[in-house]
Amino acid sequence: MRGIVKLSLVLSILFLFSSQAVASDSYVNNSAEKLASGVANTLTGWLELPKNIILTSQKDGPVYGITIGLGMGVMHSVGRTLVGVLDAATFLIPTKPSVNPPYIWQDFSRETSY
Repeated sequence: MRGIVKLSLVLSILFLFSSQAVASDSYVNNSAEKLASGVANTLTGWLELPKNIILTSQKDGPVYGITIGLGMGVMHSVGRTLVGVLDAATFLIPTKPSVNPPYIWQDFSRETSY
């Protein structure tokens, strides 16, 4: 199993330095952006918890914020973290970020969507 992981890592690194990958600047940029957002979302997914409590409290009151906001925060924390892991694992397939906003600190007052 370790041999397969090492081989795939070496092949991935070699591909990134191949002439086609270097010539395709947008590929490298999109892959790097996906990797960066994936790692950031994996590490900061827990911030969805206070974010949703605050947003729900502001919108519907503190009782809803503590109850419904807490539940939504847990759900979005798990969601953002899992999407971050998935994006980091598949960064070689350059796609748009799976979560909106791509980073939790971008537009903190907006609800997260997937």
